Amino acid sequence: MVYVVLLAMVAGFLALRLYMVLGKRTGHEQPLPKAAEDRAIGSAPAPRVIETTSEAREPSARLVEAGAEPGIRAIIAGDSSFDVGRFLDGSKSAYRMILESFWKGDEATLDWLVEAEVKASFAEAIAERTAAGHVLDNRLVTIENATVAGASLQGKVARISVRIDADIAAVTRDAEGNLVSGSLSDAVETHELWTFTRTLKSSDQNWKLAETDEV
Repeated sequence: MVYVVLLAMVAGFLALRLYMVLGKRTGHEQPLPKAAEDRAIGSAPAPRVIETTSEAREPSARLVEAGAEPGIRAIIAGDSSFDVGRFLDGSKSAYRMILESFWKGDEATLDWLVEAEVKASFAEAIAERTAAGHVLDNRLVTIENATVAGASLQGKVARISVRIDADIAAVTRDAEGNLVSGSLSDAVETHELWTFTRTLKSSDQNWKLAETDEV
């Protein structure tokens, strides 16, 4: 078995957008299900890795959108260990880890989750949040859906875009713990497209998150 670490993040604007958007209510809230937090990624594989098996690796209609199938087939041809289902499990775990690290201001964890340029953007956003005396008390309630929305292979560089639909309870507090905005009794619906990239057959087995868009 091959273990592939899913890492890294988006362009610089994401850090600020996570703080401004996910740190507040947006008007698209829905009731937070009872004990939903217990159902959030707890049953997913260990969050740092994707386990790849030798099972059949043909794109699944449930996992891969039609437009992404040619790219996925090219990636499978270039890397016989690639497994779509395991990749998506890992992308969901990476989604949780990256968001939670940013929300907590855990720069030590972000050091190995994100590339240097992205880390600088996160660090700046965390510093601005700290200067404002704000603390995020956000919680990832559940990931409703994750599918491969796009894929390509250019030379040896593979890119896979994952469409993620998630519910997040978003709360901002001041330094004393007083509520500034949001509510843990509501879940904010988020719809994002995260693109991971990796050079196939290189010594670096890491898939790095190269960019993200709101959809």
